[in-house]
Amino acid sequence: MAIGIVAAMTALRIAYACLLDLRTDEAYYWTWSKESVLCFLDHPPMIAWFIRLGTTIFGDTNFGVRFAGILAMLVSQLLLADIVRRVVGSTRAIVLAVLMMEAALYYGLLMAKVSPDIALIPFAVAMMWSLVRLAESGDGRWWLAAGFFGGLALLSKFTVVLMLPAVLAFMLVPSWRTRWLTSPYPWIATLIALTLFSPVVIWNAQHDWVSFKFQLVRATATHDVSLRTVGDYIGLQFGLVGFVLLPVTLSGLVLMTWRGYRNGDAVAILLSTAVSVPFLYFLWKSLSLRVGDTWPMFMWPTGFAAAAVNIAMLPREGFPGWMIRSTVFWARTAIVTGIATVVLVFLYYVAAPWNFIGRADPIGGEAGYETVVARAEAELKKTGATWIATTDYRTYAMLRWFFNGRVPVIQINERGRFQGFADPGIALIAGHVGLYVAREPDDQSPLWSATTAVREPLERVARVWRGVVMDSYALEKLTGWTPELAPPPDSPLFRWRVLAGEARAATGAPA
Repeated sequence: MAIGIVAAMTALRIAYACLLDLRTDEAYYWTWSKESVLCFLDHPPMIAWFIRLGTTIFGDTNFGVRFAGILAMLVSQLLLADIVRRVVGSTRAIVLAVLMMEAALYYGLLMAKVSPDIALIPFAVAMMWSLVRLAESGDGRWWLAAGFFGGLALLSKFTVVLMLPAVLAFMLVPSWRTRWLTSPYPWIATLIALTLFSPVVIWNAQHDWVSFKFQLVRATATHDVSLRTVGDYIGLQFGLVGFVLLPVTLSGLVLMTWRGYRNGDAVAILLSTAVSVPFLYFLWKSLSLRVGDTWPMFMWPTGFAAAAVNIAMLPREGFPGWMIRSTVFWARTAIVTGIATVVLVFLYYVAAPWNFIGRADPIGGEAGYETVVARAEAELKKTGATWIATTDYRTYAMLRWFFNGRVPVIQINERGRFQGFADPGIALIAGHVGLYVAREPDDQSPLWSATTAVREPLERVARVWRGVVMDSYALEKLTGWTPELAPPPDSPLFRWRVLAGEARAATGAPA
């Protein structure tokens, strides 16, 4: 039955991947996959390599872009199953761990949506799996595998460093600490991880460490304490993990933490700390910062393993029968209700005609670009424009996705995002008429005053999803100017707005 459920849910994710148009961030990461650079401003390069794998096999299609996410989910489930098998050897616990992933909305459906996290998740789980193999066998060579997967995780997203405390606790808290401190294997593993991470270091050394600065400003920015951002963080965990599954997972983690640190159980320490430290860190940050939807998602698969292991351990440790029955009941309830929720959300976005959330809809809020693209294509023919200009990366990404190389698309500002990118076709830009496509009110950007461009308004077009206007766009004819693709770092056309805005918040400077 479990295999059948996994097969059915995989088919559901494939259908989702094929039927829903790319979101703006997905298209943005797709543009990365067309470049040959070692790193990017926002993230390390693994997600670009994942997308390139899929599009090499299936072409520049929705499924091609999202294929690696489908694969990453299956790999993560196999690793999760083997972790639980090796720790407790219980078939029921294995099934629970695998189906918990299916029952969580983020994994059961949204692993088909491309983000750096879908690259990070299988490598983070593989690192945990390697350390469980180490604890099981006592063979120090498994440190090398952990270092290998840890390096690949670093190439996926920087947040994996939040799992480092779990690795250190795994190494230092149990009685074997002296053995590993004097063994060469943990240190060679560290060297392997850093070597794999070296492309990111090399690229940043060549570009004034911009990726690290970008992320550090996010991590260190201070704002006023806000209960709203705390509520957003907790609410997102309930929504993306599950209203029943989240309490089930957290309760299992509490018992695993108690078991691990009380008994010096290395695996219990590893699994519980790998979730509790990131969870508490993001909770602390949510006091003054909106935590991104996907930021904590790398940790919950390890949490599912811990919860499943805990259920198997309860009867072995003599816990009361009522507690064991209650725990199993709520775990089953979490899986049944969670999978039902995933299916309903899938049907809402794929088959339903309604918009219940309005402009706040997370999927619909980034849908409907076909109308904007069609109007832009019509104006290209009417005005004789040979290239398109934008002033935000989302519009840039969607236009580049839909035109797919037929017309050069340039984001004229935030050029720090595009360092090392290939020539987009300057021969078709210099001296030629351009078309400016901008989401309102971005079309009123003061940056235009620093250029010689002559702008001629053409029309306005609305982006609509299920009868609700999500955004309006201005289309303008551009003449008398050629955009600068590589402005100096002190140019207003180079700076990225996210960093600039968060830096102001961190220093208290006025906007």
